[in-house]
Amino acid sequence: MELRTLRYFVAVAEERHVGRAAARLHLSQPALSRAVRQLEAELGAVLLDRSPRGVSPTPAGAVLLTEAREVLDRAELARTRVAAAAAPAVVTVGLLGDGTDPGAVRLADAFRARHPAVEIRIREADLTDPTCGLRTGRVDLALTRGPFDTTGLTVRQLRTDPVGAVLRSDDPLAHRDHLTLAELAGRTWFRFPEGTDAQWAAYWSGGEPRSGPVVRAVQECRQAVLWNGTVGLTPLGHALPPGLTAVPLPEVEPSPVVVAWNEDDPNPLLRSLLRIAATAYRNG
Repeated sequence: MELRTLRYFVAVAEERHVGRAAARLHLSQPALSRAVRQLEAELGAVLLDRSPRGVSPTPAGAVLLTEAREVLDRAELARTRVAAAAAPAVVTVGLLGDGTDPGAVRLADAFRARHPAVEIRIREADLTDPTCGLRTGRVDLALTRGPFDTTGLTVRQLRTDPVGAVLRSDDPLAHRDHLTLAELAGRTWFRFPEGTDAQWAAYWSGGEPRSGPVVRAVQECRQAVLWNGTVGLTPLGHALPPGLTAVPLPEVEPSPVVVAWNEDDPNPLLRSLLRIAATAYRNG
């Protein structure tokens, strides 16, 4: 068995869908399906139950999934230890806004345990650059949110979060169990500066041009609501300061939490960090 084939199988088993796994691996679906069937032939066992809705590991496939993850982890550890011995090991990670996300905390703990000698440099970006400096080379990897222009970047979704409207707690709408964008149409919204990624700005303004105070950071968003009575969107589940309330907006697509990087980045530690990130957020 080749490491590459094991990596293909793990992607299919984790995604439970050949199409999603092919997109994750940047392969065509037929090529990925052939590789998995060749692996089944090599092992003499059916590894996946296939149906029109997707795939799921068979008992034999579940055993291989556990073993394959361990083999790939050991191979990646060997690769990164060799790289660390050959040159100083440094990875710069960009974080968007609130860096206390439990997934990011689990990632930091797991990466530290796996690579205690690696220096992680953190750059906290403001809300005007959802890529956290990837395009300017300021970071190796970004833990951020979509949607944004992904041209030239590789992006992997880790989780999605529903969003809601953030309001003053004494706002008449703050006591509703949900709201619609139409009910907020006449309100003043906080908004991002000119030049902010267009997809990103449109999503967080509810898809409409808005008027209101310009903000660059999470705390500025919250203070704009607290002091001016503006409204805006926020991921649900985030702790808000006293005086603010988040009300669900079911019609708005959930916000994807993603990891993004430049595919041609030569830093050998990135692959290990990406694998650990997938596990850290999945386990959450």
